[in-house]
Amino acid sequence: MTGEMASHEAGEMMVENREWVLKEYVSEGLPTSHHLKLQTAKLSTVPDGHLMFRILWISVDPYTRTQMTGREEGLYAPQFELNQAARAFAIGEVIQSKDVSYSVGDIVVIPFCPVAEYCVKPADLFLRKIDPTPGVSELDYLTALGVPGFAAWVGIVVLGDPKPGENVFISAAAGGVGVFAGQLAKLRGCRVVGSTGSDEKVKFLKEELGYDEAFNYKTETDFDAALAKYFPNGIDIYLDNVGGKMLEAVLNHVNVRARIPLCGMISQYNKVWTEREGVRNLLNMVGKDVRMEGFMIGSYLHRFGEFMEEVIGYLKEGKMSTKQKIYHGIESFLESICSLFTGSNAGKVVIQVNKPMKP
Repeated sequence: MTGEMASHEAGEMMVENREWVLKEYVSEGLPTSHHLKLQTAKLSTVPDGHLMFRILWISVDPYTRTQMTGREEGLYAPQFELNQAARAFAIGEVIQSKDVSYSVGDIVVIPFCPVAEYCVKPADLFLRKIDPTPGVSELDYLTALGVPGFAAWVGIVVLGDPKPGENVFISAAAGGVGVFAGQLAKLRGCRVVGSTGSDEKVKFLKEELGYDEAFNYKTETDFDAALAKYFPNGIDIYLDNVGGKMLEAVLNHVNVRARIPLCGMISQYNKVWTEREGVRNLLNMVGKDVRMEGFMIGSYLHRFGEFMEEVIGYLKEGKMSTKQKIYHGIESFLESICSLFTGSNAGKVVIQVNKPMKP
């Protein structure tokens, strides 16, 4: 990890900054070192109304893969530009401030942050200052209180509208969103079943997160048979994180007026759109009055305060658990993003880039 180098100009600071730059679009498959390069450049200019951050944590999310295709497909967020840094949500420490609202040492959530060791951002860029709270960690602001937690809350609480006793199914249940979605459904009195990619993660879902049942989709490969076994009374809510064959199987087991919030479709991200798996049984939605709805959390920012109050309460009361897979150093970004598609991680994937300078 590099350190700061003070310049001789009054009030200025110069740093050697490493950042991941997209050099070639990824048409299919996983990104490699041909697509993403770790480059070094000096960073020094902080305009008025801007802040310089030392990046502490970077969130690694599956949707980032969809921003590397060079094709605008209406997926999640705008494409990364060639020869520009990849972007992600991050937590940073202010090391230089030219805005009266922020002081050196403040810890801040940074949206659209370069995947780098340092960055300069305008102070009015929807930044969120983190205030120390007993029972709530700094990292919670990228997990339970960040994009994954908010996505889970919108999907389950707002769109799923669960009632006590309803049957809830969550795919990619041990992933960044699924970890919180299942707990939110359980807190509302639902029966919750998850699918995941290993027996170890099945055990984690049941023993640590309180899922009623879970199954390994790599060994129980007949999804129709698995869902018939785990949902003898049908499915009321399905939070979809994978799409493809699992979504099709779910539509054979939905109850009347079931709700299907579409959070993501990770099984399809590495394929060109003409080779993605279609869903053949959408007619089941008609006969059973099923509502399937995609969502972007940006459309629900007016509910963000409500979400924060609820989930901070759960964290303080010990009613919600978090789990992270932590990679170390900015150089681990390529490895960490590829790991999202191998099923090797349980919980939210993050990179610890730097440790804070303040005590």
